[in-house]
Amino acid sequence: MDLKHPILLFDGVCNLCGGWVRFILRWDKRGRFRFAALQSKAAQRLLRARGLPAGAANTVVLLEAGETYTRSAAGLRVLRGLGGFWALGYGLILVPRFIRDGAYDWIARNRYRIFGRKDRCLVPRPEWKTRFLK
Repeated sequence: MDLKHPILLFDGVCNLCGGWVRFILRWDKRGRFRFAALQSKAAQRLLRARGLPAGAANTVVLLEAGETYTRSAAGLRVLRGLGGFWALGYGLILVPRFIRDGAYDWIARNRYRIFGRKDRCLVPRPEWKTRFLK
């Protein structure tokens, strides 16, 4: 399993989450990030190895440099990792965590109703397949 790169675990059937992954793939010019749907065996192994609940589908999880980030912290660290203009978004880390995570949790609870969901996990385009863990 590729642990040299930051790995983003995401809800593979969520339209919002899939859009976030496509956004990262588009702007990650250095190809730093790797991905695994929370529903995948790879994600389940990674979660278990870090003592996280296997059913953590209500949050994104970022595994980076031996650390585990969830919710708003994960999203903001991704923006920082993209560099350039997007890295400015990391400044939102100054907003108190309870506010950031409160907004994140509200969106997470309502994401299927607002953005919809798929019947199956995101299928990456051929040029992205190497960035997805199995």
